[in-house]
Amino acid sequence: MSAFGQRFAFFWAALLLVLALAAPRAHAGAYEAELPANLATTPDMCSLLPCGEVFPGAKHFSERKGQPPYVEAYDSDGADKKLLGYVMLSTDITDTPAYSGKPVVTLIGMDKEGHFVGIQVLKHSEPILLLGIPESALINFNNQYLGKSVTDTIEVGPSRPDENVIGVDAISGATVTVVAQNQVVMASGAAVARQTGIIAPTVREPARFIAGGQNYDWAQLVQMGVVKQLLVKPEQVGLPRGPEPFIELWYGDLNHPDVGTSLLGKHNYERLHASLKEGENALFVIKTAGQESFKGSGFVRGGIYDRVQVKQGADSFTFRDLDSLNLYGLEAQGAPRYTESAIFIIRSHSFSAAYPWKFAFLGNRVDRATGQRSFAMFESKYWLPAALLEGGRPKVEEPAAPWVRIWKSQALPISLFALLLVAVTVVYALREKLTRLSTHKNKWPVNGFKYTFWAISIFWIGFGYMAQPSITQVLTWFHSLLFQWTWSLFLSDPFIFLFWIFIIVTVFLFGRGLFCGWMCPFGSLQEGIYKIAKAVGLKRFQTALPQKWHDRLKWVKYAVFFGLLAVSMFSMGLAEKLAEVEPFKTTFLVGVMNRAWPYGLFVAAILGVSIFIERPYCKYICPLGASLAMPSTFRWFGLKRKQDCNSCKACAVGCGAQAIDADGRIDHRECLHCLDCMILYTDTKGCPPLAMERKRRERDGLEITPIGKNGYFIPIHPAKVEDQISPKAKKGVDPRMPTDRTLPAHKEDVGLLQWLWLELRDHLWPWSREGWHSQKTLQIAGLALAIAATIAWVQAALGHLSSGAIIGWWFGWSVYEVLIRLSGRRYVKDGPWWRDQYRIAGAMDMMSYVGFKNLMIGAALFLMLKTLGWLIA
Repeated sequence: MSAFGQRFAFFWAALLLVLALAAPRAHAGAYEAELPANLATTPDMCSLLPCGEVFPGAKHFSERKGQPPYVEAYDSDGADKKLLGYVMLSTDITDTPAYSGKPVVTLIGMDKEGHFVGIQVLKHSEPILLLGIPESALINFNNQYLGKSVTDTIEVGPSRPDENVIGVDAISGATVTVVAQNQVVMASGAAVARQTGIIAPTVREPARFIAGGQNYDWAQLVQMGVVKQLLVKPEQVGLPRGPEPFIELWYGDLNHPDVGTSLLGKHNYERLHASLKEGENALFVIKTAGQESFKGSGFVRGGIYDRVQVKQGADSFTFRDLDSLNLYGLEAQGAPRYTESAIFIIRSHSFSAAYPWKFAFLGNRVDRATGQRSFAMFESKYWLPAALLEGGRPKVEEPAAPWVRIWKSQALPISLFALLLVAVTVVYALREKLTRLSTHKNKWPVNGFKYTFWAISIFWIGFGYMAQPSITQVLTWFHSLLFQWTWSLFLSDPFIFLFWIFIIVTVFLFGRGLFCGWMCPFGSLQEGIYKIAKAVGLKRFQTALPQKWHDRLKWVKYAVFFGLLAVSMFSMGLAEKLAEVEPFKTTFLVGVMNRAWPYGLFVAAILGVSIFIERPYCKYICPLGASLAMPSTFRWFGLKRKQDCNSCKACAVGCGAQAIDADGRIDHRECLHCLDCMILYTDTKGCPPLAMERKRRERDGLEITPIGKNGYFIPIHPAKVEDQISPKAKKGVDPRMPTDRTLPAHKEDVGLLQWLWLELRDHLWPWSREGWHSQKTLQIAGLALAIAATIAWVQAALGHLSSGAIIGWWFGWSVYEVLIRLSGRRYVKDGPWWRDQYRIAGAMDMMSYVGFKNLMIGAALFLMLKTLGWLIA
């Protein structure tokens, strides 16, 4: 049998090696492609980029013009050249992030009528497109826009002719990426179309003011919200943190009589408005701090102020030198000193001071790792108070966000999916009632539901909506939590989003088994194959690994998970490549026939082995299962055990997950919740201790009472439950806990306040007297590392340490904390945290506890530092 286990382990190792070596190189294409260093600033953009490829037939391209910038495409470079259309670089216009948190850099061609004639992705950082989904899929997606107009309403998903919505097909498995790309293409096209007159300007009702002749000081103006601040810190543009901001601007409306008079004085206000034509509006801008200029060092007479912009709705307003007046002083009492100032005139009738608008500062963000510059826009919202406007603020209907439109367009299937997840949770919550209706010979009260959910997860969730959760989502969400969380991106894939809510809730309630055992599409596919093979006569060939080999190989999945997590800290792209250890993409997202042969071979091998061994991938390789197993250590509700389980092997023999040890204890990290043991728990014919007691009562003519919650017959007065427990079982361990119970001495007989204090101390202070006596050197080293980790957090707060560095320090501290606790405070809680159900911790228990605890603490500190603007990204 040992030889069998060795051959099994060798088989999987060889298969993974073939997958790694024989797989063709990824069609990286635009993935993290190098772009010219001066791309963001070079006037002749098309000398650096293939503009001719996105505008077929164009022979000559102008320099950048307009704000945001674009390039004109001509049929020749002669004197009689004819304008054909426009070319734009998406990052000159929008920095909309995709799934990776970085923008997809796209070159777009558009003719004079507003039809897209060419789209080419120059660079992206989407790991989902690195392997499996070829670069051609992104090209084909972009090609769907060719011939369509910027004035069309284009959304990812099915067309809705009754709403004049044109649909474009998504890339299977990359929904979030293409939703972001749709926003990039349409926003870029619309920005240029408005400048060039393709899209007619919006007409808004001019503001009608309520003026009371009041004069306000600066503090009152700020408190009212009619003077606003826009602050950009050095670290926000990739520069080292310093005491001075990158730029600090104050701006406000100069159209309202009371506000304008308070700021400029009555004489200057009247002179300003005497110079304005009907429909024109004015605002002021001052710089009070920072070395950067909002006018720009390269500004020339007749040029554009390319660093400031006003946005209202979908319209953008930029300023030339003729739209600027000198601001010689502010009359408002308490106004700050400034080093740069201007009054800007908005001459478009599309703008109305009654409606909300944004003041934007445009700049470049420097990637500190590569030195590359990228487009960055910093905005501040502005809206005059309702009390200053006749009739109050007008009603403004903002267009629904793309993720909102996706949820609305798929309302029925999303609702059905949500109901399915609720139904699974409710059915499982009622598992004890179902298992009491079942016996070891008739499991259909449980299996009827379970098999139905398997079929739904395989065919509807997996192959239908391709909503197979993946370890890549765990890694992406982990990075997003630490670096840049964007709700709208994750909401763009509603099925995956809802599935993860279900997973998170049920893992902490019941453990990983409900998802892994009942709802995972690939896990259900393996189990379905195993069950069908058994039904068609292959049962005699089906086996399980020897328990000692199972106990060794089950750790492989944890090694895979920790390896992927560590690699992702340095390179998400490499982590995505290595995440091909998951067969999910090949099976559900892309398809076996659409991938290179090693990927298909890998899937075939897993499913082939599943004929003979129950769920081999789930038990030994799956990094997603490993990531969910760790918090399963602290599930609130586990499966029931009784004292006799420590000597009776009936449940262990029938456990397909091999999650029950020799003492009858269940490892909830490995349990897949088939519920067979729960069926035996109350089965008076299948459970050996119950069967013996039943036969004794029948022989003695005693009443057969119901089975109590403790798994034994309700005693016949004056008998006791203990009389039903075998002498051998009484001497054995308590199988109701995964490890032996314990209660720290300092937690015995304490009041509520002291208990809360000790609870906090236990989580934050890992040292103990026991550890000091047994591992003094380790304790001292841990103390030194804790001080170093604390200093690292302080350095991060001061802006001297990057996110990557602090993560490294925090990870190192976590490793040492595991060792320190194992040498002293070797206990964890079982079940809800407010119960004192302590038990002795094994190495995996402690790794799960420390890892999860420090992840939560680290995330909280990260979010706090980011909120305060102190952390360097």
